[in-house]
Amino acid sequence: MIRIVLADDHQSLIDGLVSGISDSGNISVIGTAQNGTDLVKLVRLKNPDVVVTDIRMPGIDGKAAVYEILKYQPHARVIAFSMFDSPPLVKHFQEIGARGYVFKSSPLSVLINAIETVAHGGTYFERPVTTFSIDNLDEKVQLSKREQEILELIAKGQTSIEIATALNISKTTVDTHRKNILQKLNLDGRADLVRFAVENKFNL
Repeated sequence: MIRIVLADDHQSLIDGLVSGISDSGNISVIGTAQNGTDLVKLVRLKNPDVVVTDIRMPGIDGKAAVYEILKYQPHARVIAFSMFDSPPLVKHFQEIGARGYVFKSSPLSVLINAIETVAHGGTYFERPVTTFSIDNLDEKVQLSKREQEILELIAKGQTSIEIATALNISKTTVDTHRKNILQKLNLDGRADLVRFAVENKFNL
C-alpha cells in the first residue's frame, strides 16, 4: 500500500481526491493539509511514501513547503499538483527535487499513475521541461500576442508608461496585462517578471 499525504487549500477538492484515490485500491491517504505550514509538519510526522501538494496555499505556499520538506528530507517523493501549465514552473520544481508535476485539469487516473510511478522510484512530469521561446509560448502557457509584446518591452527595461506609449494603449491596460502575465506564469512580482523576460530571451 502506497502511503500519501495531500495538500490543497480547497477542502472540497481534498475530499474528492481522497475518495477517488482510495478507490484505486493500492493507495492510502494518511493525512491532508490546507496550507504549507501544516503540510511540512504533517510530512515530518507521518513520513509518507509520496507527497502531493498544491502550489498556491495560505501561509507558506506550495513552492516554499516543497523546499522545506526536501531540505530536511531530501529523499522525500513530492508531486506538485497545479492548475498552472507553466514550463518554467515545472522546471523549478524539477530543479529543487520534486519527482513529478501533474495538472489539476488532468483526469484522476493521471494523478494516480503519477503517484504509483513516483512511489516506485520514477518521475512523472506531465509535460517535458523545456525552455520558453517566443515561437512556442502560445502553445505552452497561452499568452496572448499582446502579452508577449509587453514581455518583450519589459525585458528591454521599459516602464508601464513607456510600454503604454510604445503600444498606443493606456497604462491601466498595461498594468492589467502585467497582472495577467504574473498569474499565468505563477510569478511573484515585478522582479520575477523582469528576470523571466530576460532569461527567456524576450529582449532579442
